[in-house]
Amino acid sequence: MKHTKRILFILIISGFLLCFFTNSSAQMITGVWKGKINKKKTELKIIQNGDSLVGTSYYYESETNYRRYSIKGYFDPATNEAVWWDDQLLEEKIGKVNLNTPGKIPYLSSADFNCPGSDKMFLDGNASLKHRRDKQEGPVHLEKTDQTIFPDEWDFIIENYTTGANDPYYIDSVSSIASTPVIVPVEKTIQQKDRSNTIANKETVKVKDPSIERSEPVKVVPAPATIEKQLTVKKTIEEEFKIREKIIATDIPITGDSIELRFYDNAEIDGDSISLFLNNKLIFQHIRLTAAAYIVKLPVNALNENNELVMVAENLGSIPPNTSYMLAIVDNKRYEAMLKSTEETSAVIKLTKRNP
Repeated sequence: MKHTKRILFILIISGFLLCFFTNSSAQMITGVWKGKINKKKTELKIIQNGDSLVGTSYYYESETNYRRYSIKGYFDPATNEAVWWDDQLLEEKIGKVNLNTPGKIPYLSSADFNCPGSDKMFLDGNASLKHRRDKQEGPVHLEKTDQTIFPDEWDFIIENYTTGANDPYYIDSVSSIASTPVIVPVEKTIQQKDRSNTIANKETVKVKDPSIERSEPVKVVPAPATIEKQLTVKKTIEEEFKIREKIIATDIPITGDSIELRFYDNAEIDGDSISLFLNNKLIFQHIRLTAAAYIVKLPVNALNENNELVMVAENLGSIPPNTSYMLAIVDNKRYEAMLKSTEETSAVIKLTKRNP
């Protein structure tokens, strides 16, 4: 009996010490939190940047039915209170069966961090309307987790927060990317396309008999291959990354504290956009290539001895293929590379650590 009490006492003390030491750093609040806000399923990614909080909030019914906001806020380490609000609607994805669309109303949430023991951490409080803090909407209950349903640009910062990614420069860089709304073009259904084709042909086809004032529509029957193509479900960028052939474009030796990568559109500015994967993980998405540099900085101490940075084309612009000029600055040395990505291939930049 005494032995059991002793083990229980040690476990309680260990949980208290874990919570105490976690509380001494920003890592405590930085991470992925999952639960509910006003009874709506929520995944929250919080990153502490000084006294401020940034990140994203996902209100969801499923992986294909959600709304995503950028968040801003602050954390008071003296009171362990976190306050954040939905700042800008970035993306909305509605499932095939739209019984309930989550996240229509942006919230302002206030929650206390508490660590009851073991490795569990919670944010508990209340949510109010974003512009009416006095009008409470419902409870906040979130638990910290290692898993995410919605991979995005913040995952790299969260995973490497304690090994250099907590630098405000990196956080601000990712914040500027992650705060860009995702614009999804509305695609017509097959029926809508057929109808458009029919109307177009109706307007252009002339009737031989001039006494007949009406025109006769021409029925357009799509070829089987066309129908199959229209019915094909568009792959995610992660799926494209896995199936495309990876072609090595250059090998860059890395030393020093950080590596700066600058990406430009190498041809006529035609709407090329890319995603970047580092060691098989998506770190940046929806990068629009222009004549101005798109800058990515990576902390060297967060990298492996051998790394692969893969550029995957999200589209091919109006002038295929998707081509990018990359300038890398490593320890005051400059390296250049021409990167090309198509619907079948992706460009690989090897980053290899060298002894200084």
